[in-house]
Amino acid sequence: MIIKVMVIEDHQEFRESLSYILESSEGHECCGKFPSVELALLSTSKPDVILLDINLSGMSGIEGIPKLKESFPMAAILMLTVYDDGDSIFKSILAGADGYLLKTTHPLRLLQAIEDASVGGCPMSPPVARQSMNFFRKHVPALPKESMLTEREKEILQLIIDGFNNDDIAEKLFISIQTVRNHIRHIYEKLHVHSKSQAVVKALKENLL
Repeated sequence: MIIKVMVIEDHQEFRESLSYILESSEGHECCGKFPSVELALLSTSKPDVILLDINLSGMSGIEGIPKLKESFPMAAILMLTVYDDGDSIFKSILAGADGYLLKTTHPLRLLQAIEDASVGGCPMSPPVARQSMNFFRKHVPALPKESMLTEREKEILQLIIDGFNNDDIAEKLFISIQTVRNHIRHIYEKLHVHSKSQAVVKALKENLL
């Protein structure tokens, strides 16, 4: 299976570097590279994953997430940026980002994150995960009893935060992929969310784990 990746990055040298990494790696293809969200929205490509910078000329990456989701509904959006502050992370995930990586991420880790995102994972660079914990735990409201998660649901939610996809979770916990999906559906219902990224935000913000 070839994972089609769109790159939205205004720094030409870095954009070309990402394209080269993708084209040189088996199982990956750069299906488009653009310096702005506006130009990317004109593309007829059907990416599986979009690598998106935040600080772009014209529309910012965060502002562009909903529009990219609308134009490329099947694509997972991975932020790839220098910003590791809580505000940028929080706004990106609330806007619909499916993962958040720093530009210092090693190419092999980047490729793994792309693969994880393509199958429903929510990859984050370790410094981003730590910053997310620190940021969201500053605001810890009381948790309604009806939203309490079971120990298994907490275990699965923690694995999602750690970047594991559904197949990895099933293998790690020795359960079927359908059981994993059922648990995730229950997590969504209890937390009143509709995606893994939103579940991660709520788990961190409300200190559920």
